[in-house]
Amino acid sequence: MTTLVTGGAGYIGSHMVFELADAGEPVVVLDNLSTGFPWAVAEGVSLTVGDSGDQALVARLIREHGVDAIIHFAASVVVPDSMRDPLGYYRNNTVNSRALIECAVNNGVRNFIFSSTAAVYGNPVEIPVREDSPTQPISPYGWSKLMTETMLRDAGRAHGLNYMILRYFNVAGADPRDRTGQSSKAATHLIKVAVEVALGAREKLDVFGTDYPTPDGSCIRDYIHVSDLARAHSDALRCLRSSAPSQTLNCGYGRGFSVLEVIDTVKRVSGADFKVEIAPPRDGDPARIVADSAKARALLSWQPRYDDLATIVSHALSWERALMKRRAAQKDKGVQLAAVGSKRS
Repeated sequence: MTTLVTGGAGYIGSHMVFELADAGEPVVVLDNLSTGFPWAVAEGVSLTVGDSGDQALVARLIREHGVDAIIHFAASVVVPDSMRDPLGYYRNNTVNSRALIECAVNNGVRNFIFSSTAAVYGNPVEIPVREDSPTQPISPYGWSKLMTETMLRDAGRAHGLNYMILRYFNVAGADPRDRTGQSSKAATHLIKVAVEVALGAREKLDVFGTDYPTPDGSCIRDYIHVSDLARAHSDALRCLRSSAPSQTLNCGYGRGFSVLEVIDTVKRVSGADFKVEIAPPRDGDPARIVADSAKARALLSWQPRYDDLATIVSHALSWERALMKRRAAQKDKGVQLAAVGSKRS
């Protein structure tokens, strides 16, 4: 039984691949490398470069590797970008997901886990948010994910496809062993950006709005460690393979921190002060969103191990330092190769 992980060279996907590989589970990765990195894939795991919407390619991978489960991470995920390029998000997130689901059905894949988002809730009225709360996205990103949820449920009813829809809250941190982490230079995640500023990789940190209806005026989010999220997927996969019914589940800790609280934590853990500026609010950002994850904990027997903001920040800092060393080594190697080429010419 092999698991196909789409987007497995990206931030969350690469952690999932390590989770499976560490457990001795056969896994194959499909990633177009638009935001992923080949070196982020666990050693010994097969990586195919391509799109999740390429049905011929996906069908071949299913046949060649005996795939019985798909975990679908591949997507565009930046909310402000979705406001500027909605059609691009619907193409990459919704159209490609439709093709992938159809390919799963047509090729006998029985289990499907979908990477969804708390953005489907929009600005929730009740906090914490339960899975049966109204879904009212306020961004094309949120809508693109909600549309895929609907397609997956309909395909499940019509074709017997078993699925788990996991709605993530704010994913942060990195592999505690520094094997992978958030590596994109254009990342917009708050903790990622904050640790970059703390380590001098960015000049300043922008806080997008301080007049929200929250205690300190900045947005409040439920931050979940990426390794705990990967564990939730592993638990969901185990349940699906044991014939558990399809489910939609929140993945968060049930406790929120404001943007300003996160900044204070990064300063404290890093021991560095850094420049913070107030910027206008961004379109598509809800004021406050926190998960009710009781259902996931009960049904999956999911037990988070890193439910602590300072721990999340410390792992993000450790990864950022490792990433800076990697980039410096690659730069030095490039300079050395250029020098050798110059001598030969």
